[in-house]
Amino acid sequence: MNPPSKALFSNLNFDGIAYTHRPGSIRGSATLIAGTTVGAGILALPAVTLPAGVLPSTTLMVGIWLYMLIAALLIAEANIRVMQQTGQPGLGLLATIKATLGSSGAIAASLVYLFIHYALLIAYTARGGDILASALTNLWAPLSPGTSVPRWAGHVVFTTLFGSVLYRGNSRFITFVNSLLVATVIIAFIGLLSLSLGQVQPSRWLPQHWEAVGLAIPVVVVAFVYHNVIPVITTELEGDGDRVRQAIFLGSLVPLIMFALWNGVILGSVESANIAPGNIGELIDPIELLRQGRSHPLLGVIVAIFSEVAIATSFIGFVVGLLSVFQDLLGPSDINSSDRPQNKQPLRYALILLPPLALSVIDPNIFFQAIDFAGAFGTSILFGIIPALMVWQLRHRLPIETSPQETYLNPLVPGGRPILFTIVILAVAFIFENALVKIGLL
Repeated sequence: MNPPSKALFSNLNFDGIAYTHRPGSIRGSATLIAGTTVGAGILALPAVTLPAGVLPSTTLMVGIWLYMLIAALLIAEANIRVMQQTGQPGLGLLATIKATLGSSGAIAASLVYLFIHYALLIAYTARGGDILASALTNLWAPLSPGTSVPRWAGHVVFTTLFGSVLYRGNSRFITFVNSLLVATVIIAFIGLLSLSLGQVQPSRWLPQHWEAVGLAIPVVVVAFVYHNVIPVITTELEGDGDRVRQAIFLGSLVPLIMFALWNGVILGSVESANIAPGNIGELIDPIELLRQGRSHPLLGVIVAIFSEVAIATSFIGFVVGLLSVFQDLLGPSDINSSDRPQNKQPLRYALILLPPLALSVIDPNIFFQAIDFAGAFGTSILFGIIPALMVWQLRHRLPIETSPQETYLNPLVPGGRPILFTIVILAVAFIFENALVKIGLL
């Protein structure tokens, strides 16, 4: 006998004749989480983990993975509870925040959301443009030796190329392009690990500088962000808390394993820094060192392809994310039209693409700084403090009357108030410490 379903609602599809049930799959939802997590953030990891060493940085990854897992489960619990209260499936993150923390909380969350997205778009435009400029220089070299493509030109081409894909393409074309890029990332990742394994020297895994771990925290936090898709998962899995918990755990575990392997291989392939840098601006990028080493004729090419495509997938995702925010703020757009759009409202694309392009041109070395700021402040608030506050409010301030659906209220994260309090305190302490570092008091 099958156990009773804990689904809050049923996803039904009407084909014109009959309704069919679409319960969603744990594997599909886990894949979405894993695909969202593995992106451009992986490129910044080796640079910030190199000063600390393999063991300290891997320990840090496991700790932050656990923290972000708890935060994701809190978002899922809040989203399911709000859907139960309102009777409306498919509520997004900002709608969940508004229902629990009010209009003021939603406005604050929207501002933080915009900050994170713009900061990371700046980082992606800068690094993606640099890689593209280098590739164009190499292609141009046989025709005009000694001529190099300026970095700003690479930034402009990168923004124009992928911005045009989003502006001119319909949703099916964008999905196809993104799926192709994700497949390329996976193939390049496997090839990169295979070629790099020959350069790994286990002795390079021995240095340990635990005092340098703090420098890596903001970047590692950004690398484990997938929380914006949690409401999609809860809707896909019909508000079933048990299935949602399994999908989030499995989907986030895959990137943890990938990041740990990546970190070990890259750090085992280059010499560790003898002295940890004092700030994010003094970092040495092991991926760049690996590319310039040319120990294998294909290594530099694969590093460039993997880096550019990983950035492109993240760039597309964050542009689409900002378009959805502008849709909430300024009214609906036709981004989801299945036909070629006739009017994509150029002003919205200009507001999204031009500020990151301008800042990346002004400061081409902004990649690590932008990711650092996003992780140190924006991510800590939106995906750390706010989820705990939402669940605290729902569990203790906005009780739901006892009903046959009471099983849906089972906490997805055990520990009660102490664990919620701990999540908030850790995020606040982290923000406060980074603020002191930024102003030079630490």
